[in-house]
Amino acid sequence: MLALLAGLVAAPPGPAHAAEPSPAPDDTAATALAARELTVHHLDDVRGNLTLPTAGAHRTAVRWASADPAVVDATGLVHRPKHGKGTRTVRLTATVTRGAARTGRVFTATVPELPKKRKYTGYAFSYFTGEGTADGEQIRMALSRGNDPLHWQDLNGGRPVLTSALGTKGLRDPFIIRSPEGDKFYQVATDLRMYGGGGGSWDQVQRTGSRSVMVWESTDLVHWTDQRLVKVSPDTAGNTWAPEAYYDDKLGAYVVFWASKVYAADDPAHTGSTYNKMLYATTRDFHTFSEPRVWNDPGYSVIDSTVIRHEDSYYRFTKDERNNSSTTPCSKFITAEKSADLRSPAYGFVADCIGKGSVARGEGPTVFKSNTEDKWYLFIDEFGGRGYIPFETTDLASGRWTMSENFALPASPRHGTVLPVTRAEYDRLLAAYAAP
Repeated sequence: MLALLAGLVAAPPGPAHAAEPSPAPDDTAATALAARELTVHHLDDVRGNLTLPTAGAHRTAVRWASADPAVVDATGLVHRPKHGKGTRTVRLTATVTRGAARTGRVFTATVPELPKKRKYTGYAFSYFTGEGTADGEQIRMALSRGNDPLHWQDLNGGRPVLTSALGTKGLRDPFIIRSPEGDKFYQVATDLRMYGGGGGSWDQVQRTGSRSVMVWESTDLVHWTDQRLVKVSPDTAGNTWAPEAYYDDKLGAYVVFWASKVYAADDPAHTGSTYNKMLYATTRDFHTFSEPRVWNDPGYSVIDSTVIRHEDSYYRFTKDERNNSSTTPCSKFITAEKSADLRSPAYGFVADCIGKGSVARGEGPTVFKSNTEDKWYLFIDEFGGRGYIPFETTDLASGRWTMSENFALPASPRHGTVLPVTRAEYDRLLAAYAAP
């Protein structure tokens, strides 16, 4: 009896009854729950292909049917009405199954007509200014002076137009892509803040840095959705730098690419030695991404790729990130390559050392075609120096670039994007961010 009492006294306090684990839902309950949890983004304003999930929660499968597959088919491919034909609504039915159980759910997609094609009459510039000031790692914008890509005016009085409240709270390397339909924009950026040393050393932020990218959406370049942080890199990655995107017509999706140091699977603390390589993933909506794949791994560190298409070739410009030495004379400069396949891991060589002799070093290239002539511009960021310096060519395939003359870029621009814009887009930006 005394032993029993002692045992009662010694027993640790706790609930009178242990909580019973929740039973797993049966097939019928599982399909009902999964149907309620289904999400399809952008249904209220469908301006591009949709991601229709084929797997649901609780180990369920999802099958889709469309009441108007000529507009939206069962795989999510969208064919918007021609300009002048008006908006269409399409009923999409998801059937969620597990075992013999099934539950249906209906979604309505609102698909606006295609926009009228309009000429580009100017350029917008999205960029950051560096880690030297408290707000330098936020996004600023500028507008060209008329249709001149070499002369610019700051917007919003030179102050940031987008700031970060997520992740590291820093924004670097902003990139804007226009949808193939022309009336939707996505902006992505690096989640990294180095100001004041708060992010740690450059080595540390490539070992334990963000595995996500910042994303915004807009239909007018002025009003942007709330930022979201989307994980794209694998758990073995130590950083996710300078994300950009290009639309792959064959795939019907965007190819998003970035630089990561990828560590061994048995090195979860990322203490080993590795180097940056370019990875990519695909997405239709910038919410759901495929598993990442290696895109460019030459056996040494490369970062900051950007792409432009001309005729049947994709031209890729990338920073050679190796330390400069007598055996690597083109390191810290830009390499150009080309391929007929955007996602190919084997681009052909075009040129290297681009910018050498005109800039002390270069990174963060952004490339775009002139609105008025058969000429291309390549802005190269002379990091640690003057910031962006413009180069130009009339022959992408030649690999020969000449530094532009008589230019006046925004104040201290670093890695960003130049985007051709229409007159309406230009005027809207100017009105929204005109100097006080």
